Amino acid sequence: MTDLEEKIFRSENRTDMEQKQTAGQRERVPEKLKQALRSRLGENRVLADEPMRLHTSFRIGGPADLFVMPSSAEELGEALALCREQKAPYYIIGNGTNLLIADEGWHGVVIQLGKQMSRVTVSGDTVNAQAGALLSSISKEALRASLTGFEFASGIPGTIGGAAVMNAGAYGGELKDVTETVTVMTPDGEVRVLPGDRMQFGYRTSIVAEKAYVVLGAVLRLKEGKEEEIRGRMEELKEKRVSKQPLDLPSAGSTFKRPEGNFAGKLIMEAGLSGFCVGGAMVSPKHCGFVVNKGGASAADVCELMKQIRERVYQSSGVLLEPEVKMLGIGL
Repeated sequence: MTDLEEKIFRSENRTDMEQKQTAGQRERVPEKLKQALRSRLGENRVLADEPMRLHTSFRIGGPADLFVMPSSAEELGEALALCREQKAPYYIIGNGTNLLIADEGWHGVVIQLGKQMSRVTVSGDTVNAQAGALLSSISKEALRASLTGFEFASGIPGTIGGAAVMNAGAYGGELKDVTETVTVMTPDGEVRVLPGDRMQFGYRTSIVAEKAYVVLGAVLRLKEGKEEEIRGRMEELKEKRVSKQPLDLPSAGSTFKRPEGNFAGKLIMEAGLSGFCVGGAMVSPKHCGFVVNKGGASAADVCELMKQIRERVYQSSGVLLEPEVKMLGIGL
């Protein structure tokens, strides 16, 4: 094993190996689980063989055995209990903006906390948002209430649930800066309310993944501000995103985490990979930190491109880039 191969092996094995099982390595979920879930949630919220390309910003991904959309914490708890009872693997998603799913799909239950659980309420200087609430929607509610502090997240295309999992941030702000509490469900179905300082927020990480929690919602504490100034800051950040990021093509946002003391996009550009393609996957010439789907890209294309990026950047700089994109049913 070469030095690079050993480093990549150690890096990859810090991830959840369960998520990296390919569709062919698992049996399909039991039919009785589908019937039990449909009996509880209704047929229109338990879909069989649902194409996951419809639910990811990459627009890539084969079918999930079951795609479940609970509308409450109680329904979520029952769905998780049924999955555990039937020993069926499950994976929680929000808006699918940081996710790459295998072309073959996944033999398991994908549970989406989306628009069915997306209520946002404002009281004084706090915003209470369910897990499926889009960050853009929360930003608009904060703007209406003249609350400042959340402008940094106004253009991030994910949900508050996903943001809490990875401590989402941009333009000098992070979720940890404004989080009062996060409500989670434990693997045993217990609901807990964690203060922000117990979330162990770090760079693109939190206690959620470590403990296998599911985020149900969050309370954000903001500050009183002036509506026009807040709107102006949101517009300023929007212009920055439009001018610097490839928002016209499907992607999963930043493909790699920012290495300490450097920037992934800069290292990729310096390695001569701007515009480099594998099949329909391309390193964006507009921002080399993004791998985009320029048309017809497969998950295999994206993975091979990411693999070559990591090798070329390591060869040119000695830095081993760590993927920020989450993978389901596939691994580098």
